[in-house]
Amino acid sequence: MTVAPRHNVLIVEPEASTTRSVLEALAARGVRGVVARDLSQAEQRFEAGCWDLVLCDLAVPGGYLEVVRRLKNGEPELPVVLLADACDRATTVRAVREGCDDVLAKPVDREALDALLDRFVPAHAVATADADDAADQPPQRIVGRSPRLREAVALARKVAPTSVPVLVCGESGTGKELIASLIHHASRRRRGPYLRVNCAAVSESLLESELFGHERGAFTGAVERRQGRFERAHGGTLLLDEISETGPRLQAELLRVLEQQDFERVGGSTPISVNVRVLSTTNRDLPAMVHEGTFRPDLYYRLAGVRVHAPPIRHRREDVPVLVWHFVNQFARETQRRITRLDPEMMDLFCAHDWPGNVRQLRNVVRTALILGDGEVLSLAEAPWLVAELARTGSRTAGHGLRLAEVERRTILEALRLTDSHRARAAELLGISDRTLRDKLRRYRERDDSVCQEADRWLKAPA
Repeated sequence: MTVAPRHNVLIVEPEASTTRSVLEALAARGVRGVVARDLSQAEQRFEAGCWDLVLCDLAVPGGYLEVVRRLKNGEPELPVVLLADACDRATTVRAVREGCDDVLAKPVDREALDALLDRFVPAHAVATADADDAADQPPQRIVGRSPRLREAVALARKVAPTSVPVLVCGESGTGKELIASLIHHASRRRRGPYLRVNCAAVSESLLESELFGHERGAFTGAVERRQGRFERAHGGTLLLDEISETGPRLQAELLRVLEQQDFERVGGSTPISVNVRVLSTTNRDLPAMVHEGTFRPDLYYRLAGVRVHAPPIRHRREDVPVLVWHFVNQFARETQRRITRLDPEMMDLFCAHDWPGNVRQLRNVVRTALILGDGEVLSLAEAPWLVAELARTGSRTAGHGLRLAEVERRTILEALRLTDSHRARAAELLGISDRTLRDKLRRYRERDDSVCQEADRWLKAPA
């Protein structure tokens, strides 16, 4: 599970005709464009928003060099493209030296602009599990349309308008926080605060102060009164992330707050009443922890009014291509690569892998492929260690019927190709012995006539 990005482009352009053509191109891609006419407006717009790309005219009032300098000082990695009437070599060289990432000639050619946008803010279509026409969309969209994901989202939306506590369960990296965010934004509390605290990130004593606040002098370093998350979330929602990591004493305190909706700050004695809806997440088996005596059963029953399960990737493999395109959209600004196609062998490997790190792991693999590769086809050709790692760990039969043996065969042949048929280096790359590699090549030769010649050549190659 992940989020669909919403790209924003700042257009620093005084000329109406150029502005119009750029805005039309952006609208056709579902990208939001905001116009600034001069340096002053550009600074105001920049401070007020979050930008993926800036298009800046050479003749902007206040000077394009000053615009580029100020924007780059604020966000060094933000791509800035110069719009210029005369894109001669001298203009291009100077613009690049001053921090521009590219130069686009005016009048703007639609095809050239689309190619540039493909590099910096691609808009490959990605399906989302939450309803596209819903008026209460969270700021982040959940990517994917598999049945299990849609079931989770439908349940989240069904319980959102109620006040029932919700426990979102799932493995690490499945997007539990996104489901919690969806519940808040689809609830009647959506105009109220939405706060999150990671129960695994701090010690129990600090977590108590973080949740309930403290009075001045309550402990060393408490130099002033401080409100806790429960108090600040009054009228809204509080997410207790990784609730399973809390200790017995804090579990007792949480139970009291959930049942009575009041508490005292650390070091205080005055009851503070709040109206807060509590959502929680866990990547552990809470019923098993209750059975083992490491988690209070009464707190579990109070938290788990409804349980929503965030499915792992291996249970929704059909979402893998959608997620890959989403990450291409997300990291294009960083890599400045225009991707038009996904390598079929890479996608076979992706769809066969179990992804123990789930969406977080897939995101990092796609990002690595984008950074290391070249051209318009996304592949793992420049990251052979990733090919070996994905083929070696956590792969099963893919949802579309690809066999693990086929993935293994392709990976071995690719490793041999990358090492110029040097068996020892290929075996080292794959993490297996040269003898194991020779045995596998013999089996391929015996079972598959299509690789007989390749296997024979590699079996005879020097170790």
